[in-house]
Amino acid sequence: MLRRDVEAGSDTVAAPPRKTRQRSAGSVAGHWLRHAEAAAPACIRRPMKGLDRRPRRWGCAANAVLLAFIITVPSLVVFFGARTSAPAVWINAANALRRGSAPAHDRLLGGLLADGVDERSCHSRYQSAMYRRRAGRQPSRYLVSKLRRHEALQRLCGPGTAAYSHAQEQLRSGETLAAGTGSPECKYLVSISYRGLGNRILAAASAFLYAVLTDRVLLVDPSNEMGELFCEPFPGTTWVLPPDFPLTSYTNFSIETAQSYANMVKNKVISAVDVDAASTARELPAFAYIHLDHDATGEDKQFYCDEDQRVLRDIQWLVMRTDSYIVPGLFLVMAFQEELDMLFPEPDTVFHHLGRYLFHPSNHVWGLVARYHDAYLAAAHQRVGIQVRVFGSAPNSPELLEQITTCTQKEGLLPELLTAGVPATTTPPPAPPRRRSKAVLVTSLKAWYYDKLKGMYWERATVTGEAVGVHQPSHEEYQHFGARSHDTKAWAEIYLLSLTDALVTSGFSTFGYVAQGLGGLTPWVMFKPDNGSVVPNPPCGRDVSMEPCFHAPPFYDCRIKQGADTGKIVPQVRHCIDVSWGLKLVPPT
Repeated sequence: MLRRDVEAGSDTVAAPPRKTRQRSAGSVAGHWLRHAEAAAPACIRRPMKGLDRRPRRWGCAANAVLLAFIITVPSLVVFFGARTSAPAVWINAANALRRGSAPAHDRLLGGLLADGVDERSCHSRYQSAMYRRRAGRQPSRYLVSKLRRHEALQRLCGPGTAAYSHAQEQLRSGETLAAGTGSPECKYLVSISYRGLGNRILAAASAFLYAVLTDRVLLVDPSNEMGELFCEPFPGTTWVLPPDFPLTSYTNFSIETAQSYANMVKNKVISAVDVDAASTARELPAFAYIHLDHDATGEDKQFYCDEDQRVLRDIQWLVMRTDSYIVPGLFLVMAFQEELDMLFPEPDTVFHHLGRYLFHPSNHVWGLVARYHDAYLAAAHQRVGIQVRVFGSAPNSPELLEQITTCTQKEGLLPELLTAGVPATTTPPPAPPRRRSKAVLVTSLKAWYYDKLKGMYWERATVTGEAVGVHQPSHEEYQHFGARSHDTKAWAEIYLLSLTDALVTSGFSTFGYVAQGLGGLTPWVMFKPDNGSVVPNPPCGRDVSMEPCFHAPPFYDCRIKQGADTGKIVPQVRHCIDVSWGLKLVPPT
């Protein structure tokens, strides 16, 4: 699809083109050096009495040189950046210096990432921090140490090791393990990848946290280009399930699969009763399938109970299918709570940390992200992301467009527009050196909403005089499940949304959930109307946290063994504002 973008602003006369007003590099440097000299202490400018014309104190001269350097370097960066293809991050650095704050680009994200990975294999791993205007939340020291230990486990037991070959042979033979013999040294969790890209990312993050909590090696099903879209997250090993995996039909596992944990409990193949006192004569299966999809039954959701976790901990191979972010459910497991509290003292940062740790765009995807960012987003004073989710084959909706504009203008994210024909001011003020600008990034399967927003901010002036540019990287018209080009664009657009300064998302959308978590952004959520012909009032609301919503939670309290409102069991878990029955993690109270 052709890239579509536009720049628009107010009706007032703009400043002359930059080319006609810029000076040579030498004149820029000389101009600022003269100012530096004038600002320097008098001892530098006035000679000493007698023949010695050196300054009394070397510190005065040093201060003058330092002042000239601080003022000159940002100007030269901006000067050359305007005439060359200099990376936009230079301009960002210069702007930060002008504002009096040096940009802090922590390439390791507070220790979240391990150093030493070959940057040529994954450009985004260490470069992405330079594209973010906010540093992101800091991980706990315990999480950092736990990640290093888990990386060691992945290397010790992962594909290509003797331990993996032995475990694979046991699985192929169907060999069972006697209960009471303890957990195997190397245990594995296979995460099935399916449905849309947002679902797959949230499912993989959920599986990873469960693997960390239970000391399992995570292996991701390579279906749907998981190996092509993302870099390897674990140094020195792979997280991609090898093609010779013995369970050849695992991608077809479903709620009917005989080896599902719920079915094995129902058929008395295994038991969650009196696990700790179990006889060594009872055998555990070689593997269990965990069905936590949107259609999971109450029996499947016993997974979130402590008794059932005690059974699962000794089964060497688990295969998990989910299309949801199940992390809030893990916070309901009492046995995990102490560990989760140490890993995440701020529970509303779980996906923010796990997402930035796991999901690094491949070099091809990163090229799409970096080029688009540098061309259309980097120079704007503020970047606003608007994610428009169109469900099914819904036609273009004027009501949804009104919801978008009402939300963004009411919340001060975009400026209001002047009535057609009304001048911006009766007496135009002097043109500022550079008019404030906003870059609006629209992501949607449809081009219609982008076209309308573009037209609004091109054809009419803004009340504030700000220049508003509207951009949309692609519009695929409908979702292409499993199509590589479609997923490549989707991943690039999710990442671009995460680089914005403010974000508006559509409720119920995993696409938006991933963007907000990666960017550390608490979004404004546009509510899904019950009647599509009516604009909700209010049109949107600020979310309670940046965490994704768990759409298919359990409704059972394992402690009292009866149905319950699971949004009221632990303080870290509350209901979502966009999905009333869903659960999400919230900041500590």
